[in-house]
Amino acid sequence: MSLFIAWPWLALIPAVTFLALYPGSRRKRVAAAGLLWGAYGAYEYGMQRRWLCTGECNIRVDLLLLYPALIALSVAAVVAVIRARRPTAR
Repeated sequence: MSLFIAWPWLALIPAVTFLALYPGSRRKRVAAAGLLWGAYGAYEYGMQRRWLCTGECNIRVDLLLLYPALIALSVAAVVAVIRARRPTAR
């Protein structure tokens, strides 16, 4: 995950991927994951440019909350996409 700190634009990859998968799945979790990844990318870019951080930003306690939330929502979105693509049993 430290890749996203060095290169915040990489967060656009999962954001665009989830948003592209949303129309096919029509699951809100998938759209939420895409939007959250996009918001995280913007947040991380602001932190990198020191717009959102005054002074010393080396200790990032915020990531203890953000990373588990991103991972959990991403897993839930992947599961939602897989379930949406499975044929329904009749």
